[in-house]
Amino acid sequence: MKSRYLILVPIVLLTLILIPLAIVRNEINKIIPKNTDQTQLKAEISSYLSAPSSPDGIGKIFMGREIAQVMGHPGIGWLERTEREKEEAPTKAISLLNLAPNAVIADIGAGSGYYSFMISPLVPLGKVIAVDIQQEMLDYLSKEAAARKITNVEPHLGTIESIQLPDNTLDAVLFVDAYHEFSHPAEMLKSIHSALKPGGKIYLLEYRAEDPNVPIKTLHKMSAAQAIKEFDAIGFTFVENKPDLPWQHFLVFKK
Repeated sequence: MKSRYLILVPIVLLTLILIPLAIVRNEINKIIPKNTDQTQLKAEISSYLSAPSSPDGIGKIFMGREIAQVMGHPGIGWLERTEREKEEAPTKAISLLNLAPNAVIADIGAGSGYYSFMISPLVPLGKVIAVDIQQEMLDYLSKEAAARKITNVEPHLGTIESIQLPDNTLDAVLFVDAYHEFSHPAEMLKSIHSALKPGGKIYLLEYRAEDPNVPIKTLHKMSAAQAIKEFDAIGFTFVENKPDLPWQHFLVFKK
């Protein structure tokens, strides 16, 4: 009989210890909710919300941001305006790019090729892949390249969901005032992530939403916090924000 009691004693003691611990853990869980950030984040990335369209938006919400309407090829005059150097300092922006002479860089949403042609001399042994989803933009760009005798700018037709480039082929990617208009930003960023080589850079230029003095429509501007949130969710690492341009953020990310 004694041996039975001796076996029961540690069991009873263990029970007396575990029951209070379970009660305490239950009370803590009531006070501190489980971390659902990752679950919520995955849901935000994998789905888009709908809302009534604002005047310059498409009524599609990504991670809390309404996507802006696309500026079509009739807007080439805006892209090529003579005031652009004074307003945006593109020459300074180009000087901030860190590119090797043999780098392959994709200019996403290249439009008329304004930036593509400025980058061209920086990569004499490489090339600029000018990506756009509008054939009219690429036709204009091709004519300009021929007229200027520029041979290392390559027009390339993408889709609304992909830049249509092979994996691990890009050293860098440039967006200039284009990303906020992507109707499928998550899919596009995933395709860019695949196309970039390990350590490849993204240079994102967007009009500063934080600055009311930037005379651009609200949905065509982005805050640094929003951009970092979206790029981080797809797997990019934020490197820096170069505060050197009159109207735009110059955000750098790395694969």
